[in-house]
Amino acid sequence: MAEPSQKQEDLTPSEKKAQTFANNTALALELPFTIVGALAVGVALGYLGDRWLHTRPVLTILLGALGFVAGLREVIRRLPAS
Repeated sequence: MAEPSQKQEDLTPSEKKAQTFANNTALALELPFTIVGALAVGVALGYLGDRWLHTRPVLTILLGALGFVAGLREVIRRLPAS
């Protein structure tokens, strides 16, 4: 495998293919955690806000949905353009 200091242009075609596969695999494993993490933070903050304000689960639902949207936005931002 190529050294980290090597540039993309210096790699052989098989090394480029291996590096692309590794990058895509890492991205595929990372993205679900991005969505779940954002959703969990939104739900947790909404739950705490609902308990503090003594409201029904209005903030939990609203902030959970906002966290889900933020997670999706982050996933779309990280996906390659091609």
